[in-house]
Amino acid sequence: MPVFNEALNINDLFDAFSSLAKELSSVFSVSFILVDDGSSDDTVRLASESAGDLDLSVLQHDVNKGPGAAFATGFSHLAGLLSTDDWVITMEGDNTSRHELIQQMLVRAKEGFDVVLASPYMYGGGFTQTSFLRKLLSSGANLVVKDLLDIQGILTVSSFFRLYRADALLRMQKTFGPGIVERNGFESMVEMVMKMAMLRLSISEVAMQLDSSRRKGKSKMKIFRTIRGYLSLWRSKSKWFALVKEA
Repeated sequence: MPVFNEALNINDLFDAFSSLAKELSSVFSVSFILVDDGSSDDTVRLASESAGDLDLSVLQHDVNKGPGAAFATGFSHLAGLLSTDDWVITMEGDNTSRHELIQQMLVRAKEGFDVVLASPYMYGGGFTQTSFLRKLLSSGANLVVKDLLDIQGILTVSSFFRLYRADALLRMQKTFGPGIVERNGFESMVEMVMKMAMLRLSISEVAMQLDSSRRKGKSKMKIFRTIRGYLSLWRSKSKWFALVKEA
């Protein structure tokens, strides 16, 4: 989980972490990794104080680099730790990822899928307490990006909330490097989907209600900067395809 100035959300996040640890402990050994992306508030201190008995690691950037850079740091950290029967969940740092969906995502993954995405665009999903302009821009960008980058059959390409089979991440790391993503911004999640499609990983989705009222404080996403980032991915397609052919 990447975090940046999320002190207001830490208590709720760790309540969710504690619930997850209890819910999954009969089947899994659960660890949590926060990547602090140069926070200037009390995010790291509060996280350390809230951890209790949880197996928590905190990785830190000295300055803010963006969520893509935070994910790259997290994936690189995992590179030497993962075994093929592990699972990796990525989530939002602002408490908008619905942790109660993880059991449903695991069921879907155990049907044979490599990656499961939480999607507000699926039937049964949706948006709550989100402005019309933000929903319009998000939906429009989603459609444009999928069309320009030829990503078919997936309803959402930008959500942080995902479940990965470790073997899928290991394949991506072997092809694209330990950090997997190159882009520092929110477009890194689209980059991940592109690379998954290039490797022909199997992807499924579950419906999620995205409730922005669960977030305390403002979103860190800059809409138009993110859209420009999405469109810039086009220039890297041929380079990434070449890496897949070499692998």
